[in-house]
Amino acid sequence: MPADDARKKRSGDLIDENLKKAFSETLEEGVPDRFRDLLAKLKQTAPEDTSEEPENDEN
Repeated sequence: MPADDARKKRSGDLIDENLKKAFSETLEEGVPDRFRDLLAKLKQTAPEDTSEEPENDEN
C-alpha cells in the first residue's frame, strides 16, 4: 500500500518540521538569570570528583 506509506511519511515529516520550529524558538529564548545563578550555586556545592558513577539501588 504505497499510498499509506506516502501518507505516513508526509505525516512524520510534518511532525518533525513542527517540532523543530517549536524547539528552535525555545532555544533562542536563552536561559533566565535565576537559572544561571542556580547552576552556579550547584556547581559550587558539587563534589570535585565526578569520575565515579552513583550506585544504583535498584539491583
